[in-house]
Amino acid sequence: MSQLSDQITRISEKLQLVLRQLQVLQKENERLRGQLEQERRNQQVRVLEIEQLQQQAEILKLSRGEMKESEKKAFEKRLNQYIKEIDRCISLLNE
Repeated sequence: MSQLSDQITRISEKLQLVLRQLQVLQKENERLRGQLEQERRNQQVRVLEIEQLQQQAEILKLSRGEMKESEKKAFEKRLNQYIKEIDRCISLLNE
């Protein structure tokens, strides 16, 4: 009977150890998920900043007359898309 009791005690101790390790890993997992989410937000901010800087560079090129004809056409096409999107938003607001 003593052996059985000892085995149960060892199993119980090992189970407690595993549970503590599980809690530690769960906390670390949550921390890493938080870091990942923060990095994703940072990445989105950087992507938006890059897009804005690229647009500013294109505007500067256009204002200086340094754009090639193909670049001008692509820029005008994008401007027209923005204008259409703005018009669509205004019409939705007027409804």
